[in-house]
Amino acid sequence: MFATEPTLCVIGLGYVGLPLAAEFGKQIQTRGFDINPKRVAELQAGRDHTREVSPDELRAAERLSFTSQENDIKACDVYIVTVPTPINDSKQPDLTPLEKASELLGRVIGKNSLVIFESTVYPGCTEEVCVPIIERGSGLTFNRDFFAGYSPERINPGDKEHRVHNIVKVTSGSTPEAADYVDALYRRVVTVGTHKASSIKVAEAAKVIENTQRDINIALVNELSLIFSRLGIDTLEVLEAAGTKWNFLPFRPGLVGGHCISVDPYYLTHKAQQVGYNPEVILAGRRINDGMGHFIAASVVKMMTQRKLHLVDANVLIMGLAFKENCPDLRNTRVVDIIEEFQEYHSNVDIYDPWVDPEEAELEYGLKLVSEPRQGHYDAIVLCVGHQEFRAMGSDAIRKLGKAQHVLYDVKHILPKEQVDGRL
Repeated sequence: MFATEPTLCVIGLGYVGLPLAAEFGKQIQTRGFDINPKRVAELQAGRDHTREVSPDELRAAERLSFTSQENDIKACDVYIVTVPTPINDSKQPDLTPLEKASELLGRVIGKNSLVIFESTVYPGCTEEVCVPIIERGSGLTFNRDFFAGYSPERINPGDKEHRVHNIVKVTSGSTPEAADYVDALYRRVVTVGTHKASSIKVAEAAKVIENTQRDINIALVNELSLIFSRLGIDTLEVLEAAGTKWNFLPFRPGLVGGHCISVDPYYLTHKAQQVGYNPEVILAGRRINDGMGHFIAASVVKMMTQRKLHLVDANVLIMGLAFKENCPDLRNTRVVDIIEEFQEYHSNVDIYDPWVDPEEAELEYGLKLVSEPRQGHYDAIVLCVGHQEFRAMGSDAIRKLGKAQHVLYDVKHILPKEQVDGRL
């Protein structure tokens, strides 16, 4: 039924899709599809602006080709969908990219094809939302003419240690035969093994709770930070002391953004509310984490006020805009919350991030980046992201960016406590 040596198509060539396509492209005839011709041209030239896949890795994928043309991906044996699944302004799932990808599949899929979704969704989404769209567009019948699978992505952007091949892969299929095939397919590129879930819904649920668990744990330490700041206790010192117990979990406070941790819980809570359950712990954690940018800005403002530094027309340097260190990914970065707070005070905000594409920052958030921060210019400096370049600078070099009287606040615990004026 399924092809022994399949032609594979990866739909969506972002932080998830490209590394996956590159791995499969070492072994299997693989077509990487993206609706953005600029992205395709970049990859055809052997460059990846996300820095997830090196030029050498692209060259090693000798059976991988790239296209933005639908006709080039018709009648492939296997399609893997890796499009983003964001949330809207109302914190509700935005399934538009997934629905558009399903419509595309309805136009290109052939008989006995297998469609595997990797995008984060709520339990039931693959079979309740995506499959009917494919059926309508193709005229094919699910589990007779075509089949589905779900294998949640576990890519960690910017992480050069945990890669596609050495992260255990959860797999599933719409029939026992499809499940076996999906599992065997991924075992060709995942060297550390797979975990075959009993159903697509189980695999979907497993993915969505992975990041929900992390979100709640981070929310706990963020709430502890809110408490300890009022008690005059340094949060990191408390966590380091508590961490001497063997079973204490090493979570740290911070901004929670990105494509997964700050988004996935809303997919689960959305589905929970649909079936009549109002989740309390998950949403409480989300409220805490979403409020940390405001708390950080308020902390800096308080220290500036104590030092009689005027906020109106103050020069503020934001060091880092990406949602995490050593990565250009801007998706759902919560650094923007800090920036917006200072803009409301009519401060002059400079944003410096050597990893981020300035065009992308302006397109996504309407923010202009500076190519270099100015020496001796700033009333407040906020270290928001732990990029290696910032760590290498050290406190002396960072302090030189400030005026004689300034505030240095460290969100990411880059510098020792005694070298900063405040930290989360």
